[in-house]
Amino acid sequence: MAVSATIPSYGNSTLFRNPINDFKKSPYRAPIFRFKLFSKKIKARHAQNSVFESTDIPLPTFPFEEYMIRKAEQVNKALDEAVVLQPPVKIHKAMRYSLLAGGKRVRPLLCIASCELVGGDESWAMPAACALEMIHTMSLIHDDLPFLDNDERRRSKPASHEVFGESTAILAGDALLSLALEHVAVNIAGVSPDRVVRAIAEMCSAMGVEGLVAGEFVDIASEGKDVSLKELEYIHVHKTAKLLEAAVVCGAVIGGGNAIEVERVRNYARCIGLLFQVVDDILDVTKSSEELGKTAGKDLASGKATYPKLMGIENAKSFAGELLGQAIEELAYFEASKAAPLYFLANYIASRQN
Repeated sequence: MAVSATIPSYGNSTLFRNPINDFKKSPYRAPIFRFKLFSKKIKARHAQNSVFESTDIPLPTFPFEEYMIRKAEQVNKALDEAVVLQPPVKIHKAMRYSLLAGGKRVRPLLCIASCELVGGDESWAMPAACALEMIHTMSLIHDDLPFLDNDERRRSKPASHEVFGESTAILAGDALLSLALEHVAVNIAGVSPDRVVRAIAEMCSAMGVEGLVAGEFVDIASEGKDVSLKELEYIHVHKTAKLLEAAVVCGAVIGGGNAIEVERVRNYARCIGLLFQVVDDILDVTKSSEELGKTAGKDLASGKATYPKLMGIENAKSFAGELLGQAIEELAYFEASKAAPLYFLANYIASRQN
């Protein structure tokens, strides 16, 4: 059953009604490509044990696992070189502890894949890809703190504040945030200055009061309260989706994408950004802490609103399938062989198990 039939309130979603309503001043603004709710059943091919029902959207032939391993290794090498041990040693140890702790490197991969999609080179995108991972790591360090989300584990290891103390963890996050912007400004080569500035502006928007900070603030303020689907969407579009969107858009901007190309990948990113959180919410109530690498069931225990809580598990899975289908539809604008990494990254986000 199409999600529009089971969750009619999502027909009023701001994500679907106007996907670029927050970017009216963007120099890349193109004609609005409005999302539409599908009237047909989504067909997508997912990994075994996907959080939602598997159907069949044919994807282009592409060695995705090999691609992901190779790109992640290159990103990890670049991150290792970007943060070296130097005085004050404890801060740099804390930065490296969280930054190099593992993780799927989804945001850097999205940035690189989007850059290559529009004809750019991986080397152009790598500084921005690293910066986005630094920003993401900062958000995890801060989110885990006792006075925010209060989590003792991250990526199957003790959280930063458990190892280094709260004050050092806060400063390590701050340092990663400032280093991220410096890293882009200093290290991007072969790209025009106006595109570098636009990429930095996209990152700043994603992590500030129009993005991550707003989502985190509203999330904390909403604990224990009745939250509507519209309010939940606001939280997750800002807290989670905005940074994934910035990763994809920065890659396209740095790669030299035109206005329509940038807007298409922005629409794609809006879908996978929200998809990431819907899947995260489902995994939180269906997987163990060992499987997740972080504390399972915390959102439910703390009274936070989640998609399964407001929709039910099956409707949340249907909504995830809807988002995946619409993300893939946006990529149909591009040559399939060039868009293959983004097709598979969307499918990977939908099918992930932790």
